[in-house]
Amino acid sequence: MKLPNLSEIKAAQALVYRYMPPTPQYTWPLVNARLGCEAWIKHENHTPVGAFKLRGALVYLSRLKEERPELAGVVAATRGNFGQGVAMAARLFGLQAAIVVPRGNSVEKNRAMRAQGAELIEEGHDFQAAFEFARKLAEARGYAFAESFHELLVRGTATYALELLEGAPALERVYVPIGLGSSICGVAAARNALGLKTEIVGVTAARAPAYARSFAVGQLIEAPAETEIADGLAVRRPNAEALATVRAQVARIVEVGEDEIRDAMRALYEDTHNVAEGAGAAAMAAALKERTELEGKRVGVVLTGGNVDRAAYAAVLEDREVP
Repeated sequence: MKLPNLSEIKAAQALVYRYMPPTPQYTWPLVNARLGCEAWIKHENHTPVGAFKLRGALVYLSRLKEERPELAGVVAATRGNFGQGVAMAARLFGLQAAIVVPRGNSVEKNRAMRAQGAELIEEGHDFQAAFEFARKLAEARGYAFAESFHELLVRGTATYALELLEGAPALERVYVPIGLGSSICGVAAARNALGLKTEIVGVTAARAPAYARSFAVGQLIEAPAETEIADGLAVRRPNAEALATVRAQVARIVEVGEDEIRDAMRALYEDTHNVAEGAGAAAMAAALKERTELEGKRVGVVLTGGNVDRAAYAAVLEDREVP
């Protein structure tokens, strides 16, 4: 996949900013003290859907509407945040949205997608099963299928990375969670477009290790996605294009455990009073895991989203088992 250049990212920003403002990047004294470095948190939990996914959905669906003005609707598969982005973008562009989620998906993410006007369909035991069902559903209905990884999604996510890299002082390293890969590829695109040397470190859940294992051996490996706390990282089968880009652009991948993610969620609340869902706190978990080597550095930490169910978040804050 060819990464978007600076003019393409700026064009995507112009589109995104019609519907949402830039999100902030802040350095928090308590986070800096905890990590022993100067850390800049990119607050993608502050978008209108509480996660970065809206950016890519706006760029992707805008192009769909432009190229297929007769199109009636779109189908997407999601664990929640991409579905919220697609649902909102579809509503803005006058499209019907059918969103497929795996059974047992986040109750509050499901409510949020319905609130955007989407039809919600529960199918499959994990994201990959929902994804395969959604593709067939789109064909049956004559709707467009919203790919979960695509160059246009990368253009959209690169807009937050450009904000971070231009808005913060020069960063030596940035930690980025990996779901299917559009976020970390967008960070690589923005870094390259600006001619920076910032090291990019990917983060996966130890209980969803497909990308980490594939990255290590240089070929696509499927692995169970069993993380309970970080549903946005629960990918069983990597995307081949994303994997190739990640291997070419990313220094390494850090795996973080369930308890490490919970600790990071608590740390972000205690130090910044921001809510981070499990996947959204994964970058902070990796930074905490590597804090002994961060002394004196300036690093970026991408808080990709804050959409966590109340009961689950309460359990994390109280340091008890998530229901």
